[in-house]
Amino acid sequence: MSKPRKTDIEKLIDTVGGRFSTELGIDLSNGESSEIFKWFLASKLMGARISTDIAMRTYRAFEKRGITTPNSIIETGWDGLVKILDDGGYVRYDFSTATRLLGIAENLMREYAGDLNRLHKKATDEKELETLLKELGKGIGDVTVNIFLRELRGIWEKARPALSEMARLGALNLELIKNDEDPLPALEKFWSKNRVEGRDFRDFEAALLRMGKSHRRK
Repeated sequence: MSKPRKTDIEKLIDTVGGRFSTELGIDLSNGESSEIFKWFLASKLMGARISTDIAMRTYRAFEKRGITTPNSIIETGWDGLVKILDDGGYVRYDFSTATRLLGIAENLMREYAGDLNRLHKKATDEKELETLLKELGKGIGDVTVNIFLRELRGIWEKARPALSEMARLGALNLELIKNDEDPLPALEKFWSKNRVEGRDFRDFEAALLRMGKSHRRK
């Protein structure tokens, strides 16, 4: 298999899709607190062992009802959150997720006035950023943090998560990296030489992840 060219990468992103935040209509480009929290909510839903399609459908159920801020989550209450989760198809984890979302929203309001940008500012480096995110509440683990931070690359200076295993699998399948090399720097170097107009590295990373998931299912 010959190494993919710029046109191949463009086709890959166009075919499988780029950033999940963009697909959900969330604009992270200006680093606005409201948009960042929307993506945090979506990331929390996507971090469970549930299909991405169900998680994204559930996020849209929250968005449809205007429940996309810490305050609105708290005001909706446990019963209301369970109803939204069920409407989105998130039935396997509805009770526990409702409980955890309330706890996270309350902690975020108490510690950072509901603003995740304040949390980022408090962190001294990328590792502490990940720690502070996990400390917001139960249910925020490595997977959720990785999902959240990978689409904040270039937006938050301390957002530099490791490449996910699924993205690494996609890159290996395309022969973009070798098993024995650090995948993130290698892929960033490849992207810098094969940039696609109108896209950025986050789209490339998300496309590789989507491809990796597809490859894993086969």
